[in-house]
Amino acid sequence: MSYTLTLVAARAATTLDRGTIIAARDAARAGPPDMLSPGEAVDLPCASPPDPAVLAGVLGDRPIDVFCLPAQGRRKRLLTADMDSTIIDREVVDELAAEAGVGEKVAAITARSMAGEIDFATSLRARVAMLRGLDRAALDRVAARLQLTEGARELIATMRAHGAITALVSGGFTFFTERIRDALGFSHDFANRLEDDGTILTGGVVEPVLDRCAKERILRELAAQNAIPLAATMAIGDGANDLGMLRAAGLGIAFHAKPLVATAARLAIRHGSLRAALFAQGYRLEDLSH
Repeated sequence: MSYTLTLVAARAATTLDRGTIIAARDAARAGPPDMLSPGEAVDLPCASPPDPAVLAGVLGDRPIDVFCLPAQGRRKRLLTADMDSTIIDREVVDELAAEAGVGEKVAAITARSMAGEIDFATSLRARVAMLRGLDRAALDRVAARLQLTEGARELIATMRAHGAITALVSGGFTFFTERIRDALGFSHDFANRLEDDGTILTGGVVEPVLDRCAKERILRELAAQNAIPLAATMAIGDGANDLGMLRAAGLGIAFHAKPLVATAARLAIRHGSLRAALFAQGYRLEDLSH
């Protein structure tokens, strides 16, 4: 079989029962199911990608994510991951804006930027300008309340345990990416740098802004530096700023993404956690590290 169809259930909301697996197998004209995680993830070998409409008719509105990849080369050797609303559960710039008393104004710009309605670099400069005068102590307060997205620790630990290079590539800020890098064991982190005078933020960001083009460039450069074919790379993110690297990677996954991104990306996690990105690569429950 040339392809592998993988179904991953959102554990908190549903389970993959035998009836669902058999119905999906028949719809895809697939071979015998191979359970990756009981009740959560299954591989179905198939000769060609199934008709999405037929498969959707079988699964209905159940919270089950679907991936179909070539059977060979599923495990990736390089991961580039967005940070805000992907590896962590919120947008850092919005949290800083709340500290500065301009939360609603900045959040509105963030939403439009992530949806692809505003150029990212322009929107970032505008949002950071509203942070002028914010005490640097606010950065520590925001960092203290950041939460990892479900499955983030498993994703990074598992891929690193199996020899992959992992890079946090964010349109956010180095003050936060450095902490998340160290907490999860990322190999690298790349982000924008806020300007300050040693006490307060000046409202500026060090140029050039790390934007959509820069994210794709970093993916390509890391792959070239480590002699990794693009087919053996993976990227994951949620916003329009991530589309370049999602399209360039061998495996690009939109994570609980804005509609524009979910539609444009080849694959998407719409329901489950970041664990789904591991099952899509063929990892089994017993392979997962924490």
